[in-house]
Amino acid sequence: MSKGLLVPFFRRGDIGGLTYAITNNIVNYLIVIATLSVALGWPDWIVYGRVIPGMSIGLLCSGLYYAHMGRKLSKKEGRADIAALPSGVSTPAMFVFLYGVVTPLHYGIGDPELEWAAAMAACLIGGLVEFLGGMLGPWMKKRIPRAALLGTVAGIGFIWMATQGVFDVFGDPLVGLPILAVAMVGLFGGYLFPKKIPPLIVAIVGGIIYAYCLGRTTFDFTGIGFYFPNPVNTIQTMINGFAIVAPYLTIIIPIEIYNFIETMDNVEAANAAGDNYSVREAQFADGICTMISSLFGGIVPNTVWLGHAGLKKTGAGIGYSIIAGLVLGAAGIFGLFTFLSALVPPAICAVTFLWCAIIMVAQAFKDNDKRHYAAVAIAMVPPVADYLYTQVTGALGAADIWAETLPTGLYGYSPEITGLLSANGVMWNGVPAVKAGAIIVGILLGTFTVFIIDKKLTAAGVTALTGAGLSLFGFVHSAELGFYPLSPFAIGYVIVAALCFILHTGRDSWFKAPDDYEYV
Repeated sequence: MSKGLLVPFFRRGDIGGLTYAITNNIVNYLIVIATLSVALGWPDWIVYGRVIPGMSIGLLCSGLYYAHMGRKLSKKEGRADIAALPSGVSTPAMFVFLYGVVTPLHYGIGDPELEWAAAMAACLIGGLVEFLGGMLGPWMKKRIPRAALLGTVAGIGFIWMATQGVFDVFGDPLVGLPILAVAMVGLFGGYLFPKKIPPLIVAIVGGIIYAYCLGRTTFDFTGIGFYFPNPVNTIQTMINGFAIVAPYLTIIIPIEIYNFIETMDNVEAANAAGDNYSVREAQFADGICTMISSLFGGIVPNTVWLGHAGLKKTGAGIGYSIIAGLVLGAAGIFGLFTFLSALVPPAICAVTFLWCAIIMVAQAFKDNDKRHYAAVAIAMVPPVADYLYTQVTGALGAADIWAETLPTGLYGYSPEITGLLSANGVMWNGVPAVKAGAIIVGILLGTFTVFIIDKKLTAAGVTALTGAGLSLFGFVHSAELGFYPLSPFAIGYVIVAALCFILHTGRDSWFKAPDDYEYV
């Protein structure tokens, strides 16, 4: 193919890419709106006037920039068969931010504007971590086993996304079950309607019509207007949030590490499909777009999505990325999501994030050697503590019994209340300790298990020492960052490390394991 042949700005295959990018991002928007407006009671001027426009500006920037990268690659390689990287709101990070950062802030503060300030600060910090991932990502990827990372994220997907998806479907079964059934025959069965129309699209469009006919949803245009946030005002508000969000770095940093490694993996998948994008440039772009989003009021990070190979097969180019960015940007700025949130039934959101969660769990096992399945499974457990903690503290909060510290962590309730919970059959012993830095705890447990399976006891010992260091400074198992020289967790990790080093010395004499050992 001759040099200088450029990918066109739009071609027929971009229609499929456009559907993919807009539909899935809209669903993520609706989840954010439902959580902030309904569950947390944030006022519309924050949700629709600040958060949604800020997210939209971030997605506008990423859509345009990834189209630019595609055009640049096309010019460099003299090929017209280039597809832009798919990008959008990071679904796993979205759930962690909403339920691991914003929800605890809500219960602890009770002031939506201050909660929003802290959430913006968290998003800005997350964007910075994403940006730094362009420099640190390859180093970390070599040292964090895939089983540990994917297992922890799969746990987040399963406990937050899959369970909520199933519950929401059965919360309104007359609407939810038919939508779920139609979506599943396409997503898991591979069926297509005539003209290769995916059942998921039919489930979404048909589900909206079906729900409207049943009176579950309405057409409401009253919220449409112009909502372009002033970054000077949002930055002034954000400054107040930094002091509040600092203890949540134990949540923010790990999920952003996952985020930039997810970007790395997805760009590498694009390279494998034939489009040789710069991994580092994509990570820088994700971080910058996330930070731009936060400066305008956004609270959820951006990332490169899965699916590049599929988009390339369908003939997508760069046009879908340009149009999706413009459409999502305009929808947020002009308040169209106020209309969509009233029109789209919760079951559609539920089906979408149920699907995403199941894919995350399946991928965690599929992309790892079967001998590391135990590591995937154990890494999935700590995020459950986040879920249990939120449910218990929320229920007690309804009875006007609140945790005594912010952020609520290991010492969130008095010994009397903790004793009552355990005495009445509530699974509470150890939950606050695992909840504090749950993502890091999952990575530590998964990494430790991988090294045990691979018979690398010295590496397992170093992992335990890493856990001791993290415990010492409050990154895990503590209510907030600090210095905890007498932490029983730090001491426990040191003992584990010593045991690993001692056992390693006997590997050739008194402490042996067969090379072909299988634990299942």
